[in-house]
Amino acid sequence: MSKKNSYIYIVLCAGLLAASCSKDYMDLNENPNQVANPTLQSLLSTVTHKSGMNNYNAGLITSTYVQYLANPSAAAASDIYQETDNNGTWDALYFTLADIYDLRKLAREQGASEYLGVAHVLMAYNLSLVTDLWGDAPFSNAFDGTTLTPTYDKQEDLYKASLDMLDSAIVQLGNTTATVKLLATNDLIHGGNREKWLKTAWALKARMLNKVSKTASYNPAAVLAAVDNAYKSNSDEAAMKGFALRNPWAQLSRNNLGLTLGGWLSEQLIDHLNGTTYGVFDPRVRKITDTALGNKYVGTVNGAGNKGPGNNTVRDECYVSFNSPWTSDTSSIPIITFAELKFIEAEAALATDPGRAYNAYVTGITANMDRLQVPADAERTNYMASASVGQGNLTKDLIFKEKYVALYLNPEAWNDARRYDYQYKDFTLPQNAVLNTFVRRLAYTSGERSKNGKNIPGAPPLTERLWWDE
Repeated sequence: MSKKNSYIYIVLCAGLLAASCSKDYMDLNENPNQVANPTLQSLLSTVTHKSGMNNYNAGLITSTYVQYLANPSAAAASDIYQETDNNGTWDALYFTLADIYDLRKLAREQGASEYLGVAHVLMAYNLSLVTDLWGDAPFSNAFDGTTLTPTYDKQEDLYKASLDMLDSAIVQLGNTTATVKLLATNDLIHGGNREKWLKTAWALKARMLNKVSKTASYNPAAVLAAVDNAYKSNSDEAAMKGFALRNPWAQLSRNNLGLTLGGWLSEQLIDHLNGTTYGVFDPRVRKITDTALGNKYVGTVNGAGNKGPGNNTVRDECYVSFNSPWTSDTSSIPIITFAELKFIEAEAALATDPGRAYNAYVTGITANMDRLQVPADAERTNYMASASVGQGNLTKDLIFKEKYVALYLNPEAWNDARRYDYQYKDFTLPQNAVLNTFVRRLAYTSGERSKNGKNIPGAPPLTERLWWDE
């Protein structure tokens, strides 16, 4: 990693005496675990892997807020909207951004347009994760070596910077004459496929343009234009496929068997699928989790904890499953999928072209079912023919209902929940919630407060909305 990325290495000072950090700080740049002169190929492996893991880390935080996950202990901090310290995720995101900065620099030096395009795609993605979680954040002078305490950029500026990077990526990845080609073995997301990276740049652009649906700048036509250039099938999706041992969601599930309890599924998600909320059984639940006692699908109430009749060592409620095609040992971590893109299309087209919107909506459901390997049997047919799906009478509520399932465990689901003002059917505050309304942002981390506190823009409450959520 470049010595110019000084800000990133501040995290190494955590837990050390302030005097020693200030005296010999630059010595910390000589990290024995870093390659002294990384290549394009090694950096590509690093940033594609880390980007997938950042999706997991962020999803682990946000999945309680959108009630995919719940805690088996009553009044757990993450369930009831107490402030939690997500320092590890913040640091991981900034280490990744630093590596992408180095990849971008090296790609420019070598005239490697394909690598430069990928760097811009992944920088836009990881920066979006940062600002969608915390709001204002360091970026513009965080990696150039000019300061150890970088200033915070405004959320709107970070959004624009991400869009600009995606536009640049589209140009770079549109170059079909590059002499330095992506290598499949080093690309853990698209296997060196330039065309898929180009489609992903357009897909992420469509997502970002749609995210501002509450603002005056929302332009559905621009969203649809981006969609037209993006994915055509499930095989195009951006998903990280490289793990040292297994998919981390599967590891969470296996840890549960060892009574390292985590990954309990919320009653909100389970009732969304098992027929309780919408009056029809959604066969995707069979491909997301395993049944609990009595061969039933039972979720945990956020904030209330395990409801028994057993205790936490008995499978009386449902969990993230390593038997699922979504969270098995070898499952990839989806960053953005074809199904999500079709729901974006449906939302953007709803007001002006309801026929296009409905076709995209049905395609989104079908794509998600196919991705989950739901068989084309009577259960699937019954669900698709049900009133719950809408049968041509498409509404925004139906789009968000189905997209909620398709975004299972993806941090983008929290952006949707906030845009939708948490209006999912029967969605309520967690029991024992310390706030009287839904959570809207994360608190700045303890590490950042200690290292760069003078630049943090105050201590915004967790109920403060981000700029696109007003």
